[in-house]
Parts: sequence; structure tokens; C-alpha cells
Amino acid sequence: MTRPLVWVTRTEPGAARTAARLEAAGLHPLVDPLLAVEPLIPQADLSGVSALALTSGHAVSFAAALPGARDLPVYCVGDSTSQAARIAGLANVHSANGDVHALAALIADRHRPVSGKVLHLGAETLAGDLVALLAARGVPARYAAVYRTVDRPGPAGLAALSEGRLSAVLIHSARAAEALLGQADHRALERAHLLGISEAAAHPLAGAGLSPAWADAPTEPALLETLQRRLGNKAEGG
Repeated sequence: MTRPLVWVTRTEPGAARTAARLEAAGLHPLVDPLLAVEPLIPQADLSGVSALALTSGHAVSFAAALPGARDLPVYCVGDSTSQAARIAGLANVHSANGDVHALAALIADRHRPVSGKVLHLGAETLAGDLVALLAARGVPARYAAVYRTVDRPGPAGLAALSEGRLSAVLIHSARAAEALLGQADHRALERAHLLGISEAAAHPLAGAGLSPAWADAPTEPALLETLQRRLGNKAEGG
């Protein structure tokens, strides 16, 4: 039996991890990212900083390169980012296992600095305002953009989509959804299962008149469970 073909649109190195999970689930991944990452600044300023907050695995390498960062608590939005942070040598790592709201709640619950701010490292364009969420909880914070995401052509994924060979497309961010809409034929998108890791990630697709689904929780295991239900197979992901 031919394995369902699933387009992985997320950036590397996360795309390779998603592909491995799909392989383990008995599915056939097609890795063709729609975004690429470009660094913005070589270093952020840690003066007056008492903790780091990371909402993307792409910020991990920037955090790990900061002198003194290994002595600070690091709060990550999810388990994938926290795992990458530990691998990069950051020791005092905590995972919110959720979205930016869960991360703000975790920091407010665990981190009460006498002095100093939480430094949020992330992308040039953000999906949520962690600094504002922390301020509402009485936690001072500031933000430093350390990378940007830019559109990348996805010729292999687009070809499989237009030829009707794709069973599903996985979307890990609203930015990737926008890139997909900018490159793909609308009618071809209607023929595949469009699955977002969160409602926010799927929102641009819904706004374009498509009918995406999204995971019950903003985690990759939940996304793969949703994929399995949509495809009607019993393979295990996560």
C-alpha cells in the first residue's frame, strides 16, 4: 500500500524532526520548507537581564552564544524548543508545553526577579506579544529580534500538490500559511488536508476561504494525532 504523502513546510532543523515522526507513523514525508531563517544581529545585550524567554527553536543558538546565558533560567514555549536549548548547553531550562499565553503564565508563576528583566529572543515579526502578557502579570520584560523568516520557494511540495499526490500539508506558523497561499493554487489546496499546529497558524488559510483543521493543543504530537484522524490511519506519532 502506498504511504500517504505529507508535505512538511516548516523550517529546518525542525522539518527533519517532523519528518522522522512521520516516518515512524508509517507516513511518507516530503520536506520542502516554505520559509528560511536569516540572522539579524550577532548578539543581544544581557545587561539587566534575569531570565531568557524563547518562543522558537531558531532563537536557541543566539541565546546559547550570549556570555552569561548559561547562568540564567531559560523559559521555552514548548518541549521541542526546550530540548534544543538543553542540547545547546543551556542548563536551567523550563518548558511551558503550549503557546505564548502558557509561557507568560509559566514565567509569572516561577520567576519573580528582585531586579532585572526577562529578555525575549525571537523573530522580527511575532505572532504574540509576550512582553505585554508579562507586563500584565507584573513581570518586567523586553524583546530583541535576533532573526527574520523570509519566503522560500517550495517547488517539490507545490508540484506534488498540483499533481494531486499530497494527502496533507502541515503548517507550523501563520507565516508559513501566508507563504503557502502566496505560492499554491487555491483549487489544489482544496484537495489536500491542511493542518495547522494551532488555530493561529491555520487562521490565514481559513481567511482565504479554505477549510483547515488544527491541533487540539499547540504541540507537534497533537498535530500528528489530528493528522492521523484526518487520514483515518492508526499509526502512532509523537
